[in-house]
Amino acid sequence: MELTFSDLGAGRAVLLLHGGAGPRSVLPFAARLAARARVLVPTHPGFDGTPLPPATRDAVAADDEHDTPGADGAVGVLARRYLAWLDELGLTGVTVVGNSIGGWIAAEMAVADDRHRIDRLVLVGAVGIAVDDHPVADFFALDLAELAERSYADPAAYRIDPATLTDEQRAVMGGNRRAIAYYSAAHGMQDPGLRARLRAVTAPAVALWGEHDRIVDPDYGRAYAAAIPGGTFELLPGTGHLPQIETPDQLLLVLDRYL
Repeated sequence: MELTFSDLGAGRAVLLLHGGAGPRSVLPFAARLAARARVLVPTHPGFDGTPLPPATRDAVAADDEHDTPGADGAVGVLARRYLAWLDELGLTGVTVVGNSIGGWIAAEMAVADDRHRIDRLVLVGAVGIAVDDHPVADFFALDLAELAERSYADPAAYRIDPATLTDEQRAVMGGNRRAIAYYSAAHGMQDPGLRARLRAVTAPAVALWGEHDRIVDPDYGRAYAAAIPGGTFELLPGTGHLPQIETPDQLLLVLDRYL
């Protein structure tokens, strides 16, 4: 599985995993974080025009056939690839920060981290677990205006008029949408078994949640933190599902405590 990534800054390593909006949703924030640490930002295969690897497609097909979500699903395969990549880079003591679907990948990495490469796990509006009465919003049922409404504390500042998009922007968004569908094909934006498997996480973990997140609400985040031994939860006021875009100064201040 070939990886495309950005490598910024110097110092202790931070692996920053983007969500469904693609790497462009975290790269400006990564550039600011790079003043504090070495920041690695991979593009999840399938996003921004990158191909989905055959090995992942085969694993997903087997996963669907046997109805056994987990390590053999597309997210689990990618999580193990990222752990192997950290080995290839000779990195230990890594802080893994994941937003949305990137948080799901980060959680799967922490579950599978048998060599203690991960020093700390930071979940920012992560999806991936099943929580009764707190479902993940159906991304595919939302238009751009509705997606902004659910993603931001101040959605008016981030609404996109489809008529203003360039052909390149449409192509990237369409490709990212197909990638999201691919990674969530088996059971939507969750793995029914992940919440129980989080008991295996040994790295200190914190769930950072925007108080206005309506993609996955704060109670979902509290359940995520509670499922991880010693996990903690922190509510971020005045922001939504994408604090790295909406309130980057606030997120930087919070991350400083964990770096």
